[in-house]
Amino acid sequence: MHTTWNNEPVNDIIVTEEKMRKFKAEELSDFARYYGFHYDRINLHAMVKELMIEMERGLAGKSSSLPMIPSYITPVTQIAPGKTVLALDAGGTNLRTSLVHFNENSEAVAQGTRKTSMPGANGRVSADQFYDKIADAVFPLLNETKVEGIGFTFSYHTEITPEAEGIPLALGKEIDAPEIFGKPIGASLRSALARRGCIYDGPIVMLNDTTATLLSGFISISPDGEAVPQQPVSGVKSANDYGAVPGPVIGFILGTGINAAYPETKIPKIGFDSSGSPQIIVCETGSFTIHNRGQLDMEYDSTTINPGVCFLEKATSGAYLGPLALHILKQAIRDEVVQFRRSDELLAMKHLETRIINEFITAPLAIKGPLGSLFGKDEGDAAAAVQYIISIITERAALISAATLVAIIEHMSPGYEPYSPVRIAVEGSTYILYKGMRRSLEAWLHIMLTENKPRPYVILPVEQASLFGAAVAALTKE
Repeated sequence: MHTTWNNEPVNDIIVTEEKMRKFKAEELSDFARYYGFHYDRINLHAMVKELMIEMERGLAGKSSSLPMIPSYITPVTQIAPGKTVLALDAGGTNLRTSLVHFNENSEAVAQGTRKTSMPGANGRVSADQFYDKIADAVFPLLNETKVEGIGFTFSYHTEITPEAEGIPLALGKEIDAPEIFGKPIGASLRSALARRGCIYDGPIVMLNDTTATLLSGFISISPDGEAVPQQPVSGVKSANDYGAVPGPVIGFILGTGINAAYPETKIPKIGFDSSGSPQIIVCETGSFTIHNRGQLDMEYDSTTINPGVCFLEKATSGAYLGPLALHILKQAIRDEVVQFRRSDELLAMKHLETRIINEFITAPLAIKGPLGSLFGKDEGDAAAAVQYIISIITERAALISAATLVAIIEHMSPGYEPYSPVRIAVEGSTYILYKGMRRSLEAWLHIMLTENKPRPYVILPVEQASLFGAAVAALTKE
């Protein structure tokens, strides 16, 4: 026998008809507050302030949970029409290559996009084999067209140098090519091209996916905050007859992980100070230390492969929301806050992916899927309780995610001209596909940014962010 959160004794978990509990929202909310994962436990103003302090410390090179990584890329404000670049995107098990042309309206048009498997995705490869395969994909495109530059989104753990070169430090997603660690990506690609008789001496600009998302915002969201059509329309261009200075662009990713990037004018740790030509900073938002975490958050953290770090990511991102929800739901069953006949099957689950959670909350009445199928047709109250607990977890994730964006906007302190909004370019499946996330995140963002006075901003998803961001990056270096 053990005692529950409300001090009621609990025997073995055997659910009978008499013990089946009615859905009680207030009781479930109190359960969430007791274990510390209810969103109303978060002091919004305090969290934004803590984020801003950690940002300042990271920029100064002091100990901080936000490393604030320089990209050494200055975001472009205008792209000359007629430019053609080569864009590469390596972010998972596939490598995408494309020629991207900026038409007469400076709109990006992808041409000849090709997708191949990433080298190392099907077994270990040497460094030469890794870059030879990339060169095989690049060589035909370089032969077809003269390009102004190459932009390469490399979404693995990579150090970016002042020359916008990339030094890979680790590979995930089952890519097996350890020989490439510590060696420059751009220089290695040039060597691989040279082995094919192609001497490319133009710029190769390395960047990560968050920087790419930011850069894609410049061509996907107009200065007045309107989405630029994905299929460009000749002669249609957002007017700027006043010559207004466009608002800054923030890149925000909420998918498997979470991250944000923004243009920074002062980076003391590298001696950077330029109000006229800011540099993109990657915050590594997911590593922020959330204080006053609840008991179940701390318990779940201890089960992960990287305990003691990435507290914000573990409360917000797609890699963790499902497993965290499973840990919380198991406690709810043990405390008899949630009861259904097959609850022992949920208790026996080793893992629950976020997509399964999303499948359940998207169609909770369907009684199907790994989670929904656990409930009998007379156990709607239990299914409702599970959905309610998940909604609290989702709402907290949305609130925390919104706070990270508010902290960046407050840190930048842009003007309040309604015609020059801050443009937040967003990419990521958790934001776009996870039910309720986008709506709640945008609602919290609106509340926080209009609390004292209206702050002009727009937040929009961007398509093919890594590819188009790489294309813009190719034009940031001469």
